[in-house]
Amino acid sequence: MTKYIVGVNHRKSRIHPEIYGHFSEHLGRCIYNGIYVGKDSPIPNTNGIRNDVVEALREIRIPVLRWPGGCFADEYHWKDGIGPREDRKKMINTHWGGVVEDNSFGTHEFMELCRQLDCEPYINGNVGSGSVREMSGWMEYMTFDGVSPMADLRRKNGRDKAWRVKYFGVGNENWGCGGNMRPEYYADLYRRYQTYLRNYGDNHVFRIACGPNADDYHWTDTVMKIAGKYMDGLSLHYYTIPSGDWQHKGSSTDFSAEEYYATLKAALRMEELISRHSGIMDRYDPEKRVGLVVDEWGGWYDVEPGTNPGFLYQQNTMRDAMIAAVTLNIFNKNSDRVVMANLAQMVNVLQAVVLTEGEKMLRTPTYYVFDLYKNHQNAELLESYLETPQIGGIPQLHESASVDENGQVHITIANLSGEEDAVISCELLGKKAKQVRGRILHGSMRSHNTFEAPETVHPETFSDYTAKETRGGSALELHMPPCSVVELAAK
Repeated sequence: MTKYIVGVNHRKSRIHPEIYGHFSEHLGRCIYNGIYVGKDSPIPNTNGIRNDVVEALREIRIPVLRWPGGCFADEYHWKDGIGPREDRKKMINTHWGGVVEDNSFGTHEFMELCRQLDCEPYINGNVGSGSVREMSGWMEYMTFDGVSPMADLRRKNGRDKAWRVKYFGVGNENWGCGGNMRPEYYADLYRRYQTYLRNYGDNHVFRIACGPNADDYHWTDTVMKIAGKYMDGLSLHYYTIPSGDWQHKGSSTDFSAEEYYATLKAALRMEELISRHSGIMDRYDPEKRVGLVVDEWGGWYDVEPGTNPGFLYQQNTMRDAMIAAVTLNIFNKNSDRVVMANLAQMVNVLQAVVLTEGEKMLRTPTYYVFDLYKNHQNAELLESYLETPQIGGIPQLHESASVDENGQVHITIANLSGEEDAVISCELLGKKAKQVRGRILHGSMRSHNTFEAPETVHPETFSDYTAKETRGGSALELHMPPCSVVELAAK
């Protein structure tokens, strides 16, 4: 039996809701047909945005959404996406599939999507092929309520009141697709560009600098040293690839047990990356004023057979649910430094939470992990200790725990084993639980939902536990099947 202790009176950092954020890029069928179908579509929509997708995403309480990229951000010119749709410029999406981008989904449509989702917009600006004036003008267009050329242009395009834009990223992957820059060069550019991202009225923008690719610690050190005092956040990108080989990433559904464990070992590396980058940031920012923003993460495999390789469309199995579970646990446990994260991507691309096909829509196993974990948002991280055996070269169990403003304790545990059950003895120190409820997501490691069988994987009530009061709090004994994620809430 595995021993697990949660110290309810040992409260740590607040778990920022934005850790549970998402990412939508002009890539494949993420925006078009995934989120946006246009007002004239037979698919039920509100102002062109799919009703079924919005309803599903609202259920998991999406706190923040990043747009328009990604690599697309550094070739996107925002003025091409405003005004009458029939007059908008068309362009070639050179990064993703070479398809024509008609710019029918632009700033106004994105802000409408955020309104429907009731989430904060996170805009990513163009440094790679854009200008300071262009980026500054975009912020003025969106957030200035007075009289100015850009505010007047917004009104001409049908929006009188300024929007609120809390988060703005100055470039994307400028070490690669965003310009192949050296960190010294980018850091100086960042200092210049962010100067002209004005705070208009009561809109105070959280400025996010382009951070490292995975384990590029030199990038973090250089950018923090040169530009750290000018930023509010530093991004980090890390993708889980089973083989570690970008050319042969493997199938999303046809994989061996060895590949399964290799994938989760790669996902668990997120802990090391956050720890080491945070250590560098601590040298320049010991007060932790600058937040770490993991604004691209998730599993990346070969595309589904017969689909455009530039569209990055892949299926989503219980293996992906395990990636999501351990990654969100890691973010929770590092919430003193990690202030936002954005799963790549929201619909039809990479580790999506929603897949669509014409009028059909399904929720993926990853979606349901976000549903199980949503009560951690804005709660306080609790000190916890877990003794777990190793299996397949990784810990069998992975967890995090929090307490919300009403005193309810939320525990999320993943049994990463593909074959073995887990029996866990959990002590809630300092909490006499009068009521405990649970939900579970489980299946074989390759289980996934299809449009023919969209409910193959879905959460169920979890009741395979016993609970009793102890002198110091409460004791739970639970039995978890292989490849499962459990959420427990104790009042």
